[in-house]
Amino acid sequence: MTINLHRLLAGTALAALAALPAAAAEWDMPTPYGDSVFHTQNIMQFAEDVSAATEGDIEITVHSAGSLFAHPEIKDSVRRGLAPIGETLMSRLANEDPIFAIDSIPFLASSYEEARGLWDASRPIVEEKLAAQGLTLLFAVPWPGQSLYTQEPVESSADLEGASFRAYNAATERLAQLMGAVPTQIETGDIPTAFATGRVDAMITSPSTGVSSQAWDFTSYYTDTQAWLPKNMVIVNTGMFDALPEDQRTALLEAAEAAETRGWEMSEAETESQIATLEENGMTVAQPSETLSQEMSEIGETMTQEWLEEAGDAGQGVIDAYRSAE
Repeated sequence: MTINLHRLLAGTALAALAALPAAAAEWDMPTPYGDSVFHTQNIMQFAEDVSAATEGDIEITVHSAGSLFAHPEIKDSVRRGLAPIGETLMSRLANEDPIFAIDSIPFLASSYEEARGLWDASRPIVEEKLAAQGLTLLFAVPWPGQSLYTQEPVESSADLEGASFRAYNAATERLAQLMGAVPTQIETGDIPTAFATGRVDAMITSPSTGVSSQAWDFTSYYTDTQAWLPKNMVIVNTGMFDALPEDQRTALLEAAEAAETRGWEMSEAETESQIATLEENGMTVAQPSETLSQEMSEIGETMTQEWLEEAGDAGQGVIDAYRSAE
């Protein structure tokens, strides 16, 4: 009798547990940038969309400004399952595989239209490279294009001959060399001081960084080269993604698709508003001259060929797909 009673109670308890709804997935999401940055704002909207679409079954808490994991740690934290989902700059992974640097080759894609074409051509192999590490790409959004800031107008690369040019990675160092300038490593926070003390005479960066560093205090000309449009990626741990019910996976992918579309629109709006702010503060905004455009195109071809030497056949396949669709 006692045994039967225990069995009855155990069976009742199991039935009750089975009747309970599955526990909601509570996902922490590290991101590198502050809440005022449009990338973060887009991701916060994405998190809200996921919660609404899954009726609260997936709740994503965004930890911005590197508050959970520092930027260099985010990709590996997602790969190891320490965080289910996260955001990182794609080109930060270039030391793992040159494919991840394709959107940071100067003058390969110098507009939003070209950047979109390059992303369409490169996305499949980026997804493949991430999949090999147990990561699934959800979406990617570009920063505004990188453009020239100088104290004098630049009509050709000859105007930069011998100038001290801010560099912050291998690509910008090589770009400076090809433009006849002298590369000087300067971190973003040190830009105003570097110009004020004469350590640098020119730089290439986004209009967003130009505004945040108040570039009008130390430069007068903004040449809208849009040399490259680097992207941030949002990635998810594949094992944790695959463990979700099918309807939740679908909801996550649909929210990601919407976030990518919205993010590209936000990036373009950011470009326009930040360039307007540069103008409002007295900077002269100009399009590249015909001569400078031609020189930039040649530099882009040189740096593309140098990249292909590292990227090999896989890289050539992406470039061929990109150019055939132009």
